[in-house]
Amino acid sequence: MSAEIINLKDFRKRQAKLEKQRQAEENRVRFGRSKAEKLKESADKKRHDADLDGKKRDPES
Repeated sequence: MSAEIINLKDFRKRQAKLEKQRQAEENRVRFGRSKAEKLKESADKKRHDADLDGKKRDPES
């Protein structure tokens, strides 16, 4: 009925490693895009911005 004895230093290292792996996965999702995807997104953003600029009202009216 005794608990398993663990080394706190090893436990902390394991937790840090898991946290780094989680962060790496998150970064792969966030920044792991191909050049074509980045160019397409950039073109879409420019088109969207130009569309919004065309719809702006003249403040002097």
